Amino acid sequence: MRRDRPGDDARRLTLLHENLAPELLRYFLRRTSEPADAADLLADAFLVAWRRMRHLPADDHEAKLWMYGVASRVHSNWLRGRHRAARLAGPLRAQLEQAAAGPVDDDLLDVRRAVAALPSDQRELIMLIYWDGLPVPDAALALGIPLTTARGRVHRAKQALRGALAERDDDDLLDDAPAGTALAPANHERF
Repeated sequence: MRRDRPGDDARRLTLLHENLAPELLRYFLRRTSEPADAADLLADAFLVAWRRMRHLPADDHEAKLWMYGVASRVHSNWLRGRHRAARLAGPLRAQLEQAAAGPVDDDLLDVRRAVAALPSDQRELIMLIYWDGLPVPDAALALGIPLTTARGRVHRAKQALRGALAERDDDDLLDDAPAGTALAPANHERF
């Protein structure tokens, strides 16, 4: 075990990086499909080396082999993480694909466009209430605004949405939306 000063460690790691980084980058490039992943893995390997500098062998050849061991473990950890993420995300991905493959609803697209055109403070409030099912008091609390401000914004947003959707004779789309549509209120009191 080495006991150098912090400045010596920094210089040693800098030299190690200058000498080994291109070689280790090629190591990672051969084991990944994306150059950005290889660059991230290289950075991770040198971060591990910095954290474990006291274990870095003094001999340059042994230090190189030690770094290859670090690179191997970093790559193995990365692979395990990717497999774990893919396994956990698989069911969600399948649900999203099924939802996306559903029939295109022109009414829903019109509503989404109208909501997207609202000012951001009104849009977020409408989405929290009608899409996420929060009552107005809860949405106001989530956004950190007074309840009276929230009620005023909801009123103005509904007026703007009615106007935007009036061309389609959907004036009461906001108030009488059937369950399951984009702007159907939750089954609890909204105001």
